[in-house]
Amino acid sequence: MTTITWKITQLQASTQTINGFQEVVLTANWQCDGVDGEYATNISGATSFPEPTQGGQFTPYAQLTQDQVLGWCYANGVNQTEVEASVTQAVANLANPPVVSPPLPWDNQVA
Repeated sequence: MTTITWKITQLQASTQTINGFQEVVLTANWQCDGVDGEYATNISGATSFPEPTQGGQFTPYAQLTQDQVLGWCYANGVNQTEVEASVTQAVANLANPPVVSPPLPWDNQVA
């Protein structure tokens, strides 16, 4: 069974004040890892976020959690179910390759 783990690998934040907020996260780089025994792979990407609106909800940068930012990724175009299915399938393909390159049959023939 493939174990799936998500993580945020980097955040890009504005150095400018946006709508009254400082250190606004503009983009998050994420990675979805899949491991099954000795087989492992991952899919990674980046997700951009809309600017916060004045008077809207805002979490200061220092108080952000990985789960919160992952939630933003899922809400802004990352299909969690599809990514996890792709990672799971990729791990399965490593364990049981759907295509192989066996030796050429004529290389094994005895003359």
